[in-house]
Amino acid sequence: MKSLQPISASPLSIAAPPRPWVGWLTMGLTLVIWASFSLSIRAIGSSSLAPTDVALIRFLVPALALAPFLPSRFAALRALPVKCWVMVACGAGLPFFLIASLGGKFTSAAHVSALIAGTTPVSFAVIGWLLWREPVSPARMRRLALILVGVALMVWGFGAQSPHAMVGAGVLLLASLLWGIYTHGLRLAGLGPLSGVMVVTYPSVVALAALVGSGLVESRLAAAPVNELLMFAAVQGVGVGLFSTLLYGMSIRLLGAAKCAMVGALAPVLATLLAIPLLGELPTALTAFGVMVVSLGVVLAVRASTAPR
Repeated sequence: MKSLQPISASPLSIAAPPRPWVGWLTMGLTLVIWASFSLSIRAIGSSSLAPTDVALIRFLVPALALAPFLPSRFAALRALPVKCWVMVACGAGLPFFLIASLGGKFTSAAHVSALIAGTTPVSFAVIGWLLWREPVSPARMRRLALILVGVALMVWGFGAQSPHAMVGAGVLLLASLLWGIYTHGLRLAGLGPLSGVMVVTYPSVVALAALVGSGLVESRLAAAPVNELLMFAAVQGVGVGLFSTLLYGMSIRLLGAAKCAMVGALAPVLATLLAIPLLGELPTALTAFGVMVVSLGVVLAVRASTAPR
């Protein structure tokens, strides 16, 4: 069997796109949706829905929306190596969602954003080293360390001293590792954005149907208020399930996987800023300092990756 290795001359990293600003635009929109993802994950605990109900909404909406496009991409999906299926479907599909929702149950929306998106650059580097021994230069390690210190300051400022919060933080870090696996999986697969969403969506729908149909998991969909169903359908189904997955796939094709992982660390910064007008949550001085440190780390990383060689 042909070995799956990151190929430097793959379609995902051949050359700069004719309009690089498109990649930055799609990544910026992705960050906005990711910020709302952390809020909706935290909202599961206060809703009448079970986590598997929200998962079903999150994956069923894009599954129905993309059904007309499935026949034209069936051949490409069949040719996809099993390893890529596992990396993409588990890294951003049902396992990731359930682990992230469990971590959100014990922490806050700010923790979800900081510990998943904020640590993705580190997870991406760790997975690359573990699977392919991809080297991490001392300069890149310093930038990653700066981002990690900023995230730690943000988490400490949010209040992560309680035992439950510490457990939740560990669970969210596991979700971050899964997201790093997903990012590498997209790079290896070389799929278009629509096909990438399908690989995330359809295995998750099949697994959820089996779990709910067998009665192994609880479901409260029938008794849920319509406004809750519509809210989760809009944020999780349309926003996260469809648009953010599409936009993130486009961003990786246009900017490269490593750069997208770095820029993704700005999601907790955006979530913290949005929480001020939307939720009335003012960051502590420590959190604000962490925001500045993460921003500096991302700026340095992006400048280094775009500098002429």
